[in-house]
Amino acid sequence: MSMVKPVLQFAHHLLEESVEKGDFVVDATCGNGHDSIFLSDLIGEKGRVLSFDIQKQAIQTTKQKLIQDERTNVTLIHDSHENLYDYLSIQKGVEVGGAIFNLGYLPRSDKTIVTEGKSTLKAIQILLDYLKKDRLIVLVVYHGHEGGKDEKEMLLKYMLHLDQKKYNVLRYGFINQKNNPPFILAIQKKED
Repeated sequence: MSMVKPVLQFAHHLLEESVEKGDFVVDATCGNGHDSIFLSDLIGEKGRVLSFDIQKQAIQTTKQKLIQDERTNVTLIHDSHENLYDYLSIQKGVEVGGAIFNLGYLPRSDKTIVTEGKSTLKAIQILLDYLKKDRLIVLVVYHGHEGGKDEKEMLLKYMLHLDQKKYNVLRYGFINQKNNPPFILAIQKKED
């Protein structure tokens, strides 16, 4: 058994520590639906997952997984995560118990459709306003594609300057792997 967890496994471990039953959570990039299903399990029947993706294929794939697993606590949104405010602001008094992003492109699809730093940063800023104290936003940063380096640098620059009195920011990844290995950025909103 490895004590050092692979990146995706560690991302899920962090969310397990952050998310509670009944929480309202966000999958900012639903992709093939794996994180939406994972979050659905964590929050239980009384919680709610908002799952975003700009690609119709991602929404359809995730929808099929949700139907197959008989999930009713996930709302799929075919829109960019940068428009999170439009969906959170209509939820009266909502607080977010956790969120996850898988940045880059949708596996086994058009590799030219990728997440972008500007929209990802906007989504993070919105989520930080809604995030419960002592909870996490977890980003799995895949950056080995066209535009990935720019998004990575924008995120690192932004997070480096988050006020340490208000936020803890973690970077986790393997430094001895080839081909631009993915890494995790996690933001924890501190207690007052």
